[in-house]
Amino acid sequence: MHIFFTGATGLIGKHLTPFLLHHHKVTVLSRNRTKAHVLLGHNIDVVSTVDEVNFNHVDTVINLAGEPIVNKRWTQAQKQTIKNSRINLTTQISDAILNCSTPPATFISGSAIGYYGRQGDTPVDEDTDDVNDEFSHQLCKEWEHAALKAQSDKTRVCLLRTGIVLSKNGGALSKMLPAFKFFAGGPIGDGKQGMSWIHIDDMIQLILFIIKHTSLCGPINATAPAPVSNKAFSKSLGKALSRPAALTMPSPVLKVLMGEMSDLLTTGQYVIPKKALAHNYRFHFTDIDSALRSLIK
Repeated sequence: MHIFFTGATGLIGKHLTPFLLHHHKVTVLSRNRTKAHVLLGHNIDVVSTVDEVNFNHVDTVINLAGEPIVNKRWTQAQKQTIKNSRINLTTQISDAILNCSTPPATFISGSAIGYYGRQGDTPVDEDTDDVNDEFSHQLCKEWEHAALKAQSDKTRVCLLRTGIVLSKNGGALSKMLPAFKFFAGGPIGDGKQGMSWIHIDDMIQLILFIIKHTSLCGPINATAPAPVSNKAFSKSLGKALSRPAALTMPSPVLKVLMGEMSDLLTTGQYVIPKKALAHNYRFHFTDIDSALRSLIK
């Protein structure tokens, strides 16, 4: 199988690529060929533009590229940069697939649980259509729409609505650890907001599962089946580190520091991976305590 992969040098990509290389030919999109080879090895092919790829000879597309959503304050310009980095590339890929005579059979395109917007304590799944119309929803909706243009009787499109990916190296957990290690960790605001997480091992195995199981399509929640509150997550992380988790970060302070972007931390969702469970994907990490223990040693 020939797989074309964007975002291969990101957190998920660096973990996924070695698994793909066991059995498949992999071509990745990267502006820096040297960096891609250093991070991913020399068994990959690297292209710098979508135009360099003949999609008639590609079986599966995995599209996870995009400007990091939390790197900079959400000015109007930064919001547009975040959108463009996802939607423009995804549109290019969809157009290329549509122009094929023998298009890829599978197009797995990134999205996020931000699609649902803030949801309070109401559990949501892929059938939920009562969403909160905020920036994260608008971003994911346009991103998904760009991917769905490629859908046809020859190409199935899978929209990977990813939660908080927990990994030893990089991602959200690495940003949380310093405060907790120095006895300054704890809940944000009242701590009731949902945190829908997934262990990096399950993130990788779920993508491989989607590639293999051709009956899966449309939105797919990439989250563990047991989301927790921010307070419960903080308590579990403190326990894994043998540290207290009692210091609270007031929401208004976070709003001053981060602006609108603070909504990602002060609001949340309790997301259930209904489709993955219905198709009998077996999660390796189903509770937050065991997930964090496996990552903090």
